[in-house]
Amino acid sequence: MAVQTKRIYEPAAATDGYRVLVDRLWPRGLTKEAARIDRWMKEVAPSNELRTWFHANMEQWDEFGARYREELKGSDALNALRSLVVENQVVTLLFSAKTEDRNQALVLKELLEKA
Repeated sequence: MAVQTKRIYEPAAATDGYRVLVDRLWPRGLTKEAARIDRWMKEVAPSNELRTWFHANMEQWDEFGARYREELKGSDALNALRSLVVENQVVTLLFSAKTEDRNQALVLKELLEKA
């Protein structure tokens, strides 16, 4: 089993495996056909409140991660995502953020790899 992250705007590849969009909002300017996702799990994305806070406080990456992990504790959505990882050899967590080094997919990847 492998979990990887990728910007949704990058072209889909055969090596992506099962593609899961983990954003609450649909990516701007992208059609569903072009996205080529297998599943959209907006319920595992950060809450609107946390997402808004993070956009205003992007330098507080560690605090975002802590708050997001707290939101996900006991989450049925996170458990569903864990099941997908077990069922598929490769799962790619797709995100639309411009920052590839600071986004919710990285926090999810870390949680999934620790499980």
